[in-house]
Amino acid sequence: MSTQAVTPRRLTLLIVPVCVAGLGILVAAAYVFVTAGHSGRTLISVAALTAAATLAERFPVPIDVETGGGGVVSLTFVFAVAAIVLYGWAAGALLLLIATGAVHAVQHRPLQRIAFNVAVLAIVALVAGLLIAPIHGDGVGALVSRVLIAATADSVVNILFISAAIALSSGQSYRKLVPANLRATVTPFAFMASAALMLVVLWQRSPVLALALIGPLLAISFYQRSTHRALRAMRLALTDPLTGLGNHRHFHERLQRELLRAEEERTPLTLCFVDVDDFKQINDRFGHPSGDRVLSQVAGRLRQGGEAFRLGGDEFALLLADHDESNALAAADSILERIATLDLDHIGGVTVSAGLATFPVQGHGRDELIRLADSALYWAKEHGKNRVRFYRPDVVELAELKRLAAGPDKAARYRAAASLAKAVDARDAYTGSHSERVGDLAARVARRVGLDPERVELTRLAGSLHDLGKLAIPEEILRKPGTLTDSERLVLERHPQIGFRMLDSLGVDPVAGLVLHHHERWDGTGYPDGLAGEQIPLGARIIFVTDAYDAMTSDRIYRPRRTEKAALAELERCAGTQFDPTIVAAFTEELGVSSSVEPARGATREPAVLAS
Repeated sequence: MSTQAVTPRRLTLLIVPVCVAGLGILVAAAYVFVTAGHSGRTLISVAALTAAATLAERFPVPIDVETGGGGVVSLTFVFAVAAIVLYGWAAGALLLLIATGAVHAVQHRPLQRIAFNVAVLAIVALVAGLLIAPIHGDGVGALVSRVLIAATADSVVNILFISAAIALSSGQSYRKLVPANLRATVTPFAFMASAALMLVVLWQRSPVLALALIGPLLAISFYQRSTHRALRAMRLALTDPLTGLGNHRHFHERLQRELLRAEEERTPLTLCFVDVDDFKQINDRFGHPSGDRVLSQVAGRLRQGGEAFRLGGDEFALLLADHDESNALAAADSILERIATLDLDHIGGVTVSAGLATFPVQGHGRDELIRLADSALYWAKEHGKNRVRFYRPDVVELAELKRLAAGPDKAARYRAAASLAKAVDARDAYTGSHSERVGDLAARVARRVGLDPERVELTRLAGSLHDLGKLAIPEEILRKPGTLTDSERLVLERHPQIGFRMLDSLGVDPVAGLVLHHHERWDGTGYPDGLAGEQIPLGARIIFVTDAYDAMTSDRIYRPRRTEKAALAELERCAGTQFDPTIVAAFTEELGVSSSVEPARGATREPAVLAS
């Protein structure tokens, strides 16, 4: 409410003095022109320039500008500059008054706007005239200087005033608007300055020769208008007609391009899905016109948060380029707050829910990012609405985790764990029940090293859930046959933390901690925390060994499995660097397999399975 009250008052503080100054300049211009004693030929020439300027004002040339998506410039500029150079600032000011005022009045534009524009143009004419007044002579250099200075003054002064009016009326930054408008108009104004120079040269020789410029100028004007209509039709094909936002097709094209850019520049990109809460009730209760009004108002708020799109119905999307998880969350919260302040008369307030997924942390490809953001939006809807949620694994999988944490007996907890382990294994690159095998092997080793029965079962449980975080990893990464890129590896290496968050939120702390640290190395170079030696929880050290062993003895997409002896030999070779030597020894004893063989051909100094 305060914004609506303050903006017109601030704008008035600009309009009133400009109009007063413009009126004074026009009165002075009329006096100067009338008392100058111009010849009949001069009066006819000024009248001809004025008529041409009026025609040009009636058919402005469309251009694209950065601040608003489109705008126009008028070839009136050419004739005004010519009049100022040929016949003085007073002639130019009167020409602009007649051409601009008459056309805008016929077009029924607001009187306040007409007065402001005419006043600004009067100031422009005066400034241009004063700047070229000291330049005398009829030589080429003097003539070119007068035209260029007058044209530059016309362009710059006009943009300074118009940008100020836009800034005060829309709340945009004046310091950003001025350079943006200058950049957007410098090319057409440079062209028109050269056209004004040709017009002055021809006019000085004979006004009749100046008619030769009319054809090219009109052709350029009509060509530009035709081109602008074609571009506008293209934009409409990518624009939602109700909200003016990009449509579903445009969204997919832009998302793909932004993902490619983020991949190349190694920057984050967050996709935000937004959905109006209880929108069907709004339509049913107040009618579809009211629902359309809600969508338009919501779209206006979304534009302030990022590149926005309407996907259909009450569903929107935003692309938050260069936004990591924390920045994206702050941006989405800000959007929800802005929408919550909407007051739609008889409808009242509205709220929205938002779901976020960030590349490359959560989603990798376009379809994967869309799926995860949509899942996060579903979560937000299911958990009370009017809130933001980042992607977490599906609600069904969470329900299984809750059963795991609150099951009445151990058998129920193991059944829930087995269900989740199967869900992980179904998406991973292993064959068979990898998670179940790791859990069983971990329990056997825990028992051999002397852990009590309760800790043995906790280790078994953690072993079966060690890859739980992979539910949030894109399937194309899990099943990629070739070498992972740096960004893909970064995504994969977050799975212990994701699994930890899922388990920790359910109050199963011992299991969550073992899952978090099951990729820590004995020498301290593992992840996520770089723990070393006995800083690493014992259960996590056990799971690391059994996980590596089962991975090596399982078929993978990118390599065949190794024999048991070759896998044990690899574990023993890496004992003391990657693995706890005591655990490796206990594991070897538990299996009762001799490992006195050479590592399998092609084995490297690092086991190929440790990013499992």
